[in-house]
Amino acid sequence: MGQLRLLLQVAFRNLFTSKINILIGGIIFFGTLLVVVGGALLDSMDSAMSRSIIGSVAGHVQVYSDESKDELSLYGGMSGEPDLAVVDDFSRIKPVLEKHPNVKTVVPMGTSGALITSGNTVDLTLARLRDLYKKRQTEGESPALRESIDSVKGHVRQMVSLMEEQRAKSRELLTAAAQDPVEVESLARARTDAFWNAFEEDPFGSLEFLENRIAPQLPDGDLLDLRYVGTDLDAFQKSFDRMEVVDGQAVPAGKRGMLMSKFFYENFLKLKSALRLDNIKQERDVNQKRIDADPTLQRWVKENQTQTREILFQLDPVKTRQAVERLQKVLGSQEPSLEKLLSEFFTTTDDNFDTRYQQFYAELAPLLDLYRLRMGDSLTITAFTRTGYVQSINVKVYGTYQFKGLEKSFMAGAINLMDLMTFRDLYGYLSPERKAEITELQKGSGLKELDRGSAEEALFGEDSGNTLVADATPGLIEESTVFEGGLGALAREDLVARVYSQQEIEQGEALSAAVILKDPEQLDQTMAELRESTQAAGLKLRVVSWQQAAGIIGQFVLMAKLVLYFAVFIIFVVALVIINNAMMMATLQRVREVGTMRAIGAQRSFVLSMVLIETVLLGAVFGLGGALVGSGIMSALGSAGIPAGNEALYFFFSGPRLYPTLSAGNLIAAFVIVLLVSAISTLYPAFLATRVSPLQAMQTDE
Repeated sequence: MGQLRLLLQVAFRNLFTSKINILIGGIIFFGTLLVVVGGALLDSMDSAMSRSIIGSVAGHVQVYSDESKDELSLYGGMSGEPDLAVVDDFSRIKPVLEKHPNVKTVVPMGTSGALITSGNTVDLTLARLRDLYKKRQTEGESPALRESIDSVKGHVRQMVSLMEEQRAKSRELLTAAAQDPVEVESLARARTDAFWNAFEEDPFGSLEFLENRIAPQLPDGDLLDLRYVGTDLDAFQKSFDRMEVVDGQAVPAGKRGMLMSKFFYENFLKLKSALRLDNIKQERDVNQKRIDADPTLQRWVKENQTQTREILFQLDPVKTRQAVERLQKVLGSQEPSLEKLLSEFFTTTDDNFDTRYQQFYAELAPLLDLYRLRMGDSLTITAFTRTGYVQSINVKVYGTYQFKGLEKSFMAGAINLMDLMTFRDLYGYLSPERKAEITELQKGSGLKELDRGSAEEALFGEDSGNTLVADATPGLIEESTVFEGGLGALAREDLVARVYSQQEIEQGEALSAAVILKDPEQLDQTMAELRESTQAAGLKLRVVSWQQAAGIIGQFVLMAKLVLYFAVFIIFVVALVIINNAMMMATLQRVREVGTMRAIGAQRSFVLSMVLIETVLLGAVFGLGGALVGSGIMSALGSAGIPAGNEALYFFFSGPRLYPTLSAGNLIAAFVIVLLVSAISTLYPAFLATRVSPLQAMQTDE
């Protein structure tokens, strides 16, 4: 005990007297600081990324068929959609999973994607005109309906005039050979008074001409990659508490419908001029960028100045006149051309941007359709089914939604939600009712199943009674009777209006199921127990964590963690080498002191203990200082937050800012690691010190 007290007195005496000790202490101080801050940031980012993936679509655990060829990848993989086997009946696996005491809810789902068009401006307007004529056909003409028809017709006629003006400008750049004579002729015909005077005699024929010959000449529609998750929408909203409906309304329970991601809706279906204004405002307000210093903002301003066609084509003659009057008033100009007024209006600088932004939404936006798709409209989705044929479904868009904190995240915002029944139809699943319909059809038509081996003989053999070529025989198939009660019933049924029971929704196919846990800390144990319980129930299922289910995103998260851990490891290695070298220098400087101590009777063990205790004391004092400063830095970052500089970081920060936290575990781990590194790096110098003899000490120069 007395020896230990003596060693501590020596250690404290040398703590600040040696420059080498100050150097080593400084290294330990910064090493501890980096470990505390780096470890806390690493844990905070890991936690944030986990919250984003778990809260947006994955849940804590995903379950899918063990017969799947590929691994589940909720965000898509490098080679497209994974090839997953279908879980035939979700209602069979749900009670098995929910039986576990740590399982809160189980949500069926399936992911897929399709290409859709955002809509051509002329096509959309012609569709409105067609709807009006159909309404007149069924309800008769009224003064209000006549006024609406004339207004839209005037709008279409103005579009044709604008297209002719643009074609005239293009003639200056293109040779006559580069112009399609059919398009030129069609446009010329659509501009004549004769065409419009005869419009009412055959409105649907005239519309067909405009749709087929004129609308394709304005290719302003975008082809969009629509990614969607088919799920029990009611259960999804109750299970994923970060989800909130922004516009419109939630899809009524049991009905077919779609909730579009707010991010997708804003970025791909909003008027591009308005979107660019929104983006400029966000960059100025959030990221403090200036138009005169940022090339991207300057490009957006230039695009708004020159790309005004979408606005010009949206406005009918009345709204065009109103827009001209409003812009003349705002700009103090007498310019009659709307195109020139728009170009001047969108000439925004840092000085006038905020004013122009407000004027756009106050004066111009009320005259425009800001979005290609409105709440309540039907969206036609055409997708490839599992077996490879094309299926088209009209699905009503009830509203938009977002995950709180992930509003600006592309990865979370790329997911649109669809009811499970529509998803099954698009994916080519046969629900029990459709299987029954097909069975009835087979019975009614006299069809029978043939195996591949005997199909040719049965169809074209001598005994088949069939001929390879036959004339159509009118009346051979009486569709009115053959299909009675079969597809006829299905066709008559209004699927949009139908309300499905919870049993109908759950008694069907799903690609996977998201499992929400009561206690996420027991993730690994719960997964192991779920595997056992599903196997015991005879269900061939794979049970994977959210990180595995996230696919390429989960792999990226894992890779990011490995990179950060490797960076921390490098810091330790560098610290160890520096401390080791510093201790070597300190030992060499103390040869005479050590030799003298050996001469007066100090044992090798005393010398070894002296060096080690000095180093440990250095590590404790300077490490504590580094930990305290690191705690202060983390406290400041935790209060202010680290801003997400781009949309990708929104997902990894689980919001616009990362608010890192420091746990006791971070401090203890950093402190222990630094002390261990200090002690290990001192072992060799301490061993050398024990080998110093009094004779060596006396032979050593000062």
